[in-house]
Amino acid sequence: MSLSVRVIPCLDVAEGRVVKGVNFLNLRDAGDPIELAAKYYTDGADELTFLDVKATVDNRSTMYDLVTACAEKIFIPLTVGGGIREVDDVAKLLGAGADKVSVGSAGIANPHLLSEIANRFGNQVLVISLDLKRSANTDSGFVVTSHGGREETQLDAIDWINRTIELGAGELLINSIDADGTRAGFDTQMIQAVRQIAQIPIIASGGAGKASDFPEAAAAGANAILAASIFHEGSVSISEAKAQLKLAGYETR
Repeated sequence: MSLSVRVIPCLDVAEGRVVKGVNFLNLRDAGDPIELAAKYYTDGADELTFLDVKATVDNRSTMYDLVTACAEKIFIPLTVGGGIREVDDVAKLLGAGADKVSVGSAGIANPHLLSEIANRFGNQVLVISLDLKRSANTDSGFVVTSHGGREETQLDAIDWINRTIELGAGELLINSIDADGTRAGFDTQMIQAVRQIAQIPIIASGGAGKASDFPEAAAAGANAILAASIFHEGSVSISEAKAQLKLAGYETR
């Protein structure tokens, strides 16, 4: 594993605007996605992630237009997730300017979709979005949730991650539902548990509150670190996050 760690701002988009909540609830407006994307690119983001948090059929065309407008402004990898239900959705998003797609609930409902995407477009395109929650009912202590954290599945997080890797996952985006939006720091135990079984890159998400949280996530095994609110509100800048990583001995781009 390389010691170079990526810093990734996340834009949660609903009805064409960036939104943010706590534990996925009480969403509030956080700005224009294209303006924010351009700003983060200038600020030194390594990649950008766009998640359509209210992905519905009538919202699809808006999302494709947004992806195209965004891709014209930035020259770093763009990952798009939300509402991907079939392989053709992936083709359209890649055609609109996305570099990778993030698949969560649809992969749980139809695991075959994951292997279809990986086989058609390559593993590097497939990011598995995992909204994980602590649970006493699973062997690993973590359960997979679906529908943006609103529904608990019967899937043990580690079992499901192993399965997605077999199906062709190129990267794992692991988001702690418990830590999401709390700013109390990343769930480092969760990151460590996934790192022990996964050889592919891990993106840690959920809980960023200050710049010093970033090296802690990297030390737990994250190859990339994703955050939203702290960047949108300016309480932590991308350069501050990278400075803390460098101080701790990690390379950044």
